[in-house]
Amino acid sequence: MLVTLDDVRLTAPAGCGPMLRTFYADLLGMPEVTGPPVLAIRGGCWFTGEHGSAQLHLGIAAPGPGTRTHPELCVRDIDALADRLRSHGAPVVWDNQHPGQRRFYSLDPAGNRLEFLTPTD
Repeated sequence: MLVTLDDVRLTAPAGCGPMLRTFYADLLGMPEVTGPPVLAIRGGCWFTGEHGSAQLHLGIAAPGPGTRTHPELCVRDIDALADRLRSHGAPVVWDNQHPGQRRFYSLDPAGNRLEFLTPTD
C-alpha cells in the first residue's frame, strides 16, 4: 500500500523562520515552497527536495503537551488501509483540510503520529 514518503513534519519555536531558511535553503540547497493557504496561516516554512520530491515541513511548535511532528506517507487504496488499521485497534482520524489530498492520521504502538494520504486527482 505504501507508495512513497511524501513529507516529514518537524516543529520549531516561533520566530526562527529566518534561521530555518538559512539552514535548509542556503546551506542544504532545498528550495522553499508555499504550503496550501489553509495550512500556511499556521506559520512555519516548507522545503522540497530536487524535482519536487519529498518535502520537509517545519511548523511552529504549539505550547503545551503533545506534538504534531510526523512522517507523511503516500499510499494506495487509502480506504482499505484505514479499515485495516481500525480493525487492529489503531485510531483513524480523517482530515479534509489539505486541498487535493485525502488524508487521515493514526498512531503507531509507541504513540508516534503518522499521516497517510493519497491524491484526489
